[in-house]
Amino acid sequence: MSYTEAGSKSYKKILLSMLLGSLVTFAILYSPQPLISTFAQEFNISPSTSSFTISFATIMMAFVMLVVSVFSNAWGRKQIMGLSLLFTSLLSILSAFSPSFEILLVLRVLEGITLAGFPAIAMTYLSEEISPMNIGRAMGVYIGGSAVGGFVGRLLVGILTDYFSWNIAILGLSIFSLICSLLFWIYLPESKNFRKETISFAHWSKGMSTSLRNYKLLYLYGIGFLFLGVYVALFNYIGFPLSEEPYNLNHTLISFIFIIQLVGSWSSFIFGKLTERYSRKILMTWAIALITIGALMTLVGNLFFMISGMAVFAFGFFAGHTTASGWVSSISSFKFKSYSSSLYLFFYYAGSSVIGWSGGLFLSFAGWNGLILMICGFILISGVFVIQLTRSQRFATPANHKNLRSTH
Repeated sequence: MSYTEAGSKSYKKILLSMLLGSLVTFAILYSPQPLISTFAQEFNISPSTSSFTISFATIMMAFVMLVVSVFSNAWGRKQIMGLSLLFTSLLSILSAFSPSFEILLVLRVLEGITLAGFPAIAMTYLSEEISPMNIGRAMGVYIGGSAVGGFVGRLLVGILTDYFSWNIAILGLSIFSLICSLLFWIYLPESKNFRKETISFAHWSKGMSTSLRNYKLLYLYGIGFLFLGVYVALFNYIGFPLSEEPYNLNHTLISFIFIIQLVGSWSSFIFGKLTERYSRKILMTWAIALITIGALMTLVGNLFFMISGMAVFAFGFFAGHTTASGWVSSISSFKFKSYSSSLYLFFYYAGSSVIGWSGGLFLSFAGWNGLILMICGFILISGVFVIQLTRSQRFATPANHKNLRSTH
């Protein structure tokens, strides 16, 4: 196979395109996050109901990602990803004119369907086109782009909502996303290693069943479910304690606090490179420890510790996601790599929907302390999964060592 090597012109175009695609996908997906309290007040609904604007989109995206790989194998990687970004941007423009919460939810469901095309294919595209020696760094850029996208979406929406309205805020973000989607089409190189196949649900069924029978992959799916779930739960509801006593922050200030999520992009780059030197078991242990410490820091009751804790939490989350997603790629067989990636992302975003929504219940009944207790409990379970995944394996050599095991 003819892989794209680091430093080449095509490599730089691929990374730029992945950054643009991630920016559009995650900016639109999480743009309602700073508006959850606004929706709760404007539409007279509970925090958990307001969070459906996130949960409904992510759960639909998770389900659709399971079948997108079938069509991408027949139609091509770039085509699916490009159409996904364009249609999502157009639907987001429509959502800015929603006259009611119900219509907004319907459009968010449709956005979840169209959003699936990019994240379901991006990891497969990278694993097919980028040299195995550089895949960790490339995956770090892609995942880091999700942090940039999440931050840009939240920041633009928060600021524009304070100065205008949430409708204008969503419209402004959508137009920006449409421009980025067009640039994605221009810059992303066509696949060199893609082999076109006929649409076959029999092949899809075999790929899915094979990926579900691999117990190592099942543990990684569980880790993805828990990691994004607790991450979304914390950032979904952080606006409630920050907008109340003793902080009393407005939308703009709360949105600027989301800048700490850029720590996540830095974390992805760092841990993407560290996979070439350290075992994934060690890296996942670090990630779990950071998430736990960051969550507990938000309980201190001081704004400095609250913000610092969010930063540590975000650093640990992106570190863990970068490590786990690369781990899925290394364990999967080349023939079924796209199906394994789709399943990982299905559980990943399902966790966002289920745990993200559940966090609202814990917040309503037990306050912020109850939400943090829920987060720490789920992270403890992810640690058990890591132990089960790695207890019978050796983890002493770097990822680029000659006798490296495929599951390392």
